[in-house]
This record gives sequence, C-alpha cells and structure tokens, in this order.
Amino acid sequence: MVSEVSPLEIERNAGNFFYPETHVNDAGVGLTEKTIDYIVNIKEEPEWVREFRMNGLKIFLGKPMPTHWASRDLEAIVFENIRYYLSSGTQAKRSWEDVPDDVKRTFERLGIPEQERKFLAGVEAQFDSEAVYSNIKAAVGEQGVIFVGSTEGLKNHPEIFRKWFGKVIPTGDNKFSALNSAVFSGGSFIYVPPGVKVKHPLQAYFRINAENFGQFERTLIIVDEGAELTYMEGCTAPKFNTATLHSAVVELVALKGAKIQYITVQNWSANVFNLVTKRAIAHEEAEVKWIDCNIGSRLTMKYPGVVLKGRKARGEVLSIALASNGQHQDTGAKMVHAADETTSNIISKSISIGTGRATYRGLVHVPKHLKNCKNNTECDALLINANSRTDTYPAITVRGTGNSVQHEASVSQVSAEQIFYMQQRGLTAAQAMSLSVNGFVNDLVRQFPMEYSVELKRLIELEMEGSVG
Repeated sequence: MVSEVSPLEIERNAGNFFYPETHVNDAGVGLTEKTIDYIVNIKEEPEWVREFRMNGLKIFLGKPMPTHWASRDLEAIVFENIRYYLSSGTQAKRSWEDVPDDVKRTFERLGIPEQERKFLAGVEAQFDSEAVYSNIKAAVGEQGVIFVGSTEGLKNHPEIFRKWFGKVIPTGDNKFSALNSAVFSGGSFIYVPPGVKVKHPLQAYFRINAENFGQFERTLIIVDEGAELTYMEGCTAPKFNTATLHSAVVELVALKGAKIQYITVQNWSANVFNLVTKRAIAHEEAEVKWIDCNIGSRLTMKYPGVVLKGRKARGEVLSIALASNGQHQDTGAKMVHAADETTSNIISKSISIGTGRATYRGLVHVPKHLKNCKNNTECDALLINANSRTDTYPAITVRGTGNSVQHEASVSQVSAEQIFYMQQRGLTAAQAMSLSVNGFVNDLVRQFPMEYSVELKRLIELEMEGSVG
C-alpha cells in the first residue's frame, strides 16, 4: 500500500511486477541505421532529428566501452540483444481515464494518480519508450509554464526546444550520451517563463515494463530569468533475469537569477544497468541543486554536474548511494567553474552492504583566470560488513590565486559495540543497524523534501533486515 505522505512508492519490491506487453510499435532487436529510420518515421520527426540521431549512432559505434572503471560489469550488456523502441502507438493522454487499462493499473499500483491529486503541480508518466500520460494543473499552465513529454516538446515548441537541445551535453560527451542521442525517446520538456515561481513540484515517473529493453529518455528543462522550479523523478522496473539498460540524458538550463532543484529517487531492480548523463548550465546568479538518491540497479554510473557559467552562479549536488549484495553504485558530481565568484558544494553519502560496492567519483575545476571561487566537497562512506567496499576518486584542479577549495572524506564501519549496546536496550540487530545507518545519512536526508525523507528511511530499514545475522 502506498504511504499517505509519499509522492513515490520506493519500497524495495514495490516495482517488481509487470503486465503482458501490448506494444503496437516495436523497432525489433539490435541497433542499426534501420532502427533509427524506424524511430524517426514512427514519431514523424523532422529531417534534422534524423541527422542528429544518425550522428549519434556513428559516434556510439566509434567509441569503445569505458575501460578505466566498472568494465567487467559493462561486459554483461549485449547491445545486439536490446530492443530500442517500444510504444503503444498513442499520444500521451491529458485525462487519466483515457490511459489504457494495463498501463493505468501499473501506475495506480505505484500511486501516481493519487499523489498528483494531493500536491503535485503536474505529472508525466512514461511507460517503456513513450509518455502515456502528461498533465499540468490549469493554474500553472496559465502562468505560461510548458510541461510535456520531449516528443511533444520537439513537435510543438521547436523554437525553444531546438535552441538548447544537445547544447548542454554534446552527443560525443561519452559513449552512452551518444547512444541516447541515437535512440532517445520520452523524457520531459519543461519551460518556465521569466519571473514565474512554480510553487508545487512537477514530477515524472519512468517505468520499464518490457524484458530485454532499453529506456532512453531525454529531458530538457529551461528556467528563464528569475524563475524557479522543483522537479522530481522516480524510476522502477520489474526483476528480469536478463540485463535491462537505462541510459538517459538530462540537460538543465538556469538563466540569470533562476533556481532549479532536481530530485531523483531511483529504485531500479538488480538487473538494470543505469548509465546516465546529467548536466546543468547556471548563468549569472543562478542556482542549480541536484538531490540524488541511488538505490538498486546492478550498476549505476551517474555524475550530475553544473557548469557555473555566470558570475555568482551556485551549484550543489547532494547524493545518497546504497549498494547491496552484487550492486555497484559508481556515483559522484562534476563542478566546472567558468566565471568569477561562483560557488559549488558537493556532499556525498554512501552505504555498502554485504558484497556491495560504492564509489564516489568527482570533478572540480577552477581555471587560473578566475577570482573568488569556492568549492566544498564532503564524501562519507559507511561499510556494513567485512566484504563491503568503498572507493573515492576526487579530481580537484584549482589554479590561480584568490580561490578556495576544501575536501573532506571519511570511511567508517558500524561498530559492533554500538549494535550490542542498542540490543541491550531492546532493539533487534536489524533495528540497531537501521538506526545507525539512518543516523549516518540524517543530516543529508533532512534536505530532501519530507515525503522523500520518510520513504528513504523506511527503505533503509528494509535493506538492513538482510544485512545482519
């Protein structure tokens, strides 16, 4: 049952169900130019998009797989066995009653319509390759806010969409951004006009239902001068025996004085390879804050970044990663200072359970011609068992004078004495472990919206049940 206070149900097994496929459009297995042509023709895209996709395919095929980290895990991905586009062949519905019954049942089990009615300003729900539902409250729409799926944004708002699309994250940024550029489908397109402060969050929910499938949503958010937005996304997939690929690209643009808060809570099943590229550009006096919670998946490689392009821009990444048995959370942040008086803050908390592995990988760059730039980086790791593993790879480059950077990292292990002490006061070993872990992340969790912090603490309790004994 969905928690009454939660916008997302992220309980460990909540997403472990699927319904028989009813897709009308299927690009088949494997990735060739024919796959690209199929997607373009089905979606009725303009010729420039076809050229963009073909260029992405060329770059993807030409780039080798990453070899400097997680390469053994990536060997399990067989690109020739993946289906790159599946859809029902219908447009995203504005009314929940018009959504197909099987898809409606999926999202009702995840609590999406109920939570929309309670407090969200708008919701988009994506099922495999396309949005099946997209709605925004009238009061928000009347302010000029655009919130639609990327497919609809590309078609109906090309003057805004094309100006920024692919500009924050180039196609050739990495092998998986190139793959997304070739086969992207779904995702959110948001534009907030100057001075508009969206009071309630907008939310997207991404659901993988099909086996041997890759989901490649492309999200583009532009918040104009002096405007403000909070955006939340959640992700689930059922547990299949075969590898499932999720490779999204997210581009954020915060213009002068704008504020963006982007919150992710993922609870992928253990067969999902979650290989995501997320980056923002912050103009003068703009603020971008990523709040990132990575739970589940077989391998996650995700490093939200901010290019601090304008004077007094501010970027922040707050992240929690929880790696259980057989999982590798390779996460971190990137901060590129490109103007004077810019400020960045990175706080990372990771928890490794059993044979789980958590890796922090960060980049902070301040060139020599800049003045009065500041960065703070804190990386704290908690090991639950003797076989748990954590690694930290910070890359901090600061040149010139008048800039300040500080870095702090710590690794700790749950104390047997502490657990014993709590057990003597009536707690079970699992309860004691959960209390210790929640204490470890509490300072960070308090910065999450209340609805998420409640669910995160509950999820940690569930994970701790199997970590002792």
